[in-house]
Amino acid sequence: MILRKTSITFLILFICCFSSYAQEKFILSGIITDAKTNETLIGVNIYFPELKTGTNTNEYGFYSISLPKGDYTIQYNYVSYLPLEEKINLQQNTKKNIALTENAQQLDEVVIIENRKKADIRKPEMSVNKLTIAEIKKMPVILGETDILKSILQLPGVTNAGEGQSGFNVRGGAADQNLILLDEATIYNSSHLFGFFSVFNSDAIKDLKLYKGGIPARFGGRVASVLDIYQKDGNSKNFHVNGGIGLISSRLLAEGPIVKDKGSFLVAGRSSYAHLFLKLTDNKNSAYFYDLNTKLTYKFNENNNLFLSGYFGRDVFSLNESFKNTYGNSVLNLRWNHLFSDKLFSNMSFIYSDYYYGLTLDFVGFNWDSGIKNYNFKYDLKHYLSDKFKLAYGLNTVYYDFNPGTIEPNNSESGINPDQLDKKYAFEPSFYIETEQQLTKKFSVNYGLRYSMFYRLGSQEINTYANNQAVVWNNDLKIYEKATPTGTEKFGKNETMASFNNLEPRLAVAYTLDDNQSVKASYNRMAQYLHLISNTASPTPLDVWTPSDKFIKPQLLDQVAVGYFRNFSKDKYSLEVETFYKKVKNRIDYIDGADLIANNAIEQVVLNGRSRAYGLEVLLRKNTGKLSGWISYTLSRTEQQTPGRTPEEYGINYGNWYKSGYDKTHNLSVTGAYKLNEKWTFGSIFTLQTGQPVTFPDSYYVYQGIQIPNYGGRNESNLPTYHHLDVSATLTPRKNKNRKWQGEWVFSVYNIYNRMNSASISFRQNSDTGNNEAVRLSIFGAVPSVTYNFKF
Repeated sequence: MILRKTSITFLILFICCFSSYAQEKFILSGIITDAKTNETLIGVNIYFPELKTGTNTNEYGFYSISLPKGDYTIQYNYVSYLPLEEKINLQQNTKKNIALTENAQQLDEVVIIENRKKADIRKPEMSVNKLTIAEIKKMPVILGETDILKSILQLPGVTNAGEGQSGFNVRGGAADQNLILLDEATIYNSSHLFGFFSVFNSDAIKDLKLYKGGIPARFGGRVASVLDIYQKDGNSKNFHVNGGIGLISSRLLAEGPIVKDKGSFLVAGRSSYAHLFLKLTDNKNSAYFYDLNTKLTYKFNENNNLFLSGYFGRDVFSLNESFKNTYGNSVLNLRWNHLFSDKLFSNMSFIYSDYYYGLTLDFVGFNWDSGIKNYNFKYDLKHYLSDKFKLAYGLNTVYYDFNPGTIEPNNSESGINPDQLDKKYAFEPSFYIETEQQLTKKFSVNYGLRYSMFYRLGSQEINTYANNQAVVWNNDLKIYEKATPTGTEKFGKNETMASFNNLEPRLAVAYTLDDNQSVKASYNRMAQYLHLISNTASPTPLDVWTPSDKFIKPQLLDQVAVGYFRNFSKDKYSLEVETFYKKVKNRIDYIDGADLIANNAIEQVVLNGRSRAYGLEVLLRKNTGKLSGWISYTLSRTEQQTPGRTPEEYGINYGNWYKSGYDKTHNLSVTGAYKLNEKWTFGSIFTLQTGQPVTFPDSYYVYQGIQIPNYGGRNESNLPTYHHLDVSATLTPRKNKNRKWQGEWVFSVYNIYNRMNSASISFRQNSDTGNNEAVRLSIFGAVPSVTYNFKF
């Protein structure tokens, strides 16, 4: 009887499944571009109201969806572009390429419309912020230039380490835990001039997406976030030039067709020149940057596209011609897009990335060069199997070449040979598979698995230690010390010195409560095999990247997040609320007094600890009207712990949890843009954060007449609260439609009320009074600027 019931149940399920697939379906696919430039558009929403379903274009403007035959309305919606609606009678597989027109008259226009937001609510994607350059350029402009990093710093869960410090922190993660990709190539340092500018020239950028959690399986290698940025392809219809001239920096971009509607080029350059004014005052100090973006695109046919993109940037900082620091990124990527069918899209990439940092120290007569290079091959495929099921899979292999440091005299006649710290090599292959599936009308899921491997390779001679411990505990002094090597072990070229492998599952689910609200949840595990050796809160040119090995273990992240998402007042407003918890194993920590510079045995000063972060993020947006913007608030805690390895050891900070250098309990940002009329647009950004955690002395003792400070627990104190208000005004003269030249003036003031935020506080004994005193270092007050932007 039971067997019969089971058979009947199975038969009913089979018939239901067969009937659902028996309905004849066809593929609708194509490329969506900008009507004026032929630039492909990322993330365009294609929606079918009759079916209440839709899809989005991928990173190359391609879309594909399987639909039953019949008559449908297609709605195309993209931020800052005019919505487009068409009718289609789908009777066979159909290719439909669409060109959208940019919305030049945005005043009183509803740019973000209802259907686009509905698709975002239903999609199993959370902890993700997407911004187009059109959106970023509506934000307040600081120092006369639109800046990508400044824009993402206004999002919940994202902070910087403070004024004059580069990098950014996501959900309490360190700057080196962010994977930053420019056209799929890794960028190791994202800032110019100590964080005042980003390395990304906004004129050359098309689109960006920041993943804070729920990170898809195709990404790996970092445990905090992924910032995925794509450059423009170049205008394949007409030659075009735009740029800007400012008090601090200027930029210029040229793009145009190589073969009209088939091939294009893009070249963009940027440079600062404030240091030239210092020379007029006989000031020998200098700080400036320059960079170059390039891209070539060629469309062979409907199924094959070739891209060659590159970036080169340098920062130069010098003091009195006795200290000179040069550092920067160089990347190159050759990509081939191939469409096997209307359902199968592929992308193959060959990538080279190089980060160089060097010092010239004339006062000691030496030069220091170091860096990291990687050679990357990746191949990604995506199957659009049906309107409710998408499958992606691929592989990624990276070969690393680390140069911890080359020290040589800057006088070639000195007779001293260069001193080369041991070079290091590693190989990181990985494979992934992920799916996006709509299970019911209300429930959708994205799940995947990444398998990563890491091989630490020779050639190198490394130290061996008793009990395999490079750091030992001195029980008499109650401190950690460097272990004495017991011998050495030599490895030949490309011989495996250590190996690791990890399974990295990913899961994200979305449940739609109604047309305007949904709840989502995600989990992801990630592995990071590279470490930035630094005891500062922000990357500096002296920081050195090192691979995991037998002493320094890979960082392993587990993160869960739950969120509530809602659109209301006909999508005029949107609300996103998320809470998250994450923990990281093997987060490296440093023993007290760690010497990191020119250390050929870095394992002797680091310990493997762990970290955790948890918090609540709120983002309230106003999407339409003359006044638009958002309020973001984050309440969070980020902590680190390095307990003792034995009952006798104290560990770091007595084995207790302590606030990491990236902890910001409160983080509030208010961003607004107001379009008064066709000539004037105003913007402002207000930022308020809890001060950076620091270690202050809590007492002192006197030894031979000298007051010696006694420091409390690690990071027990905080710098004063950090806040500033930035404002900007953009003047666009009335345009003459018959004139090709168009220009605008941008006036801005950074920190308009001249808040002297503390970059650090040091303690010293006053030589005159003998009293202890605290000395605050502030880097910037109010900084006004003006820039003239033009295009023709």
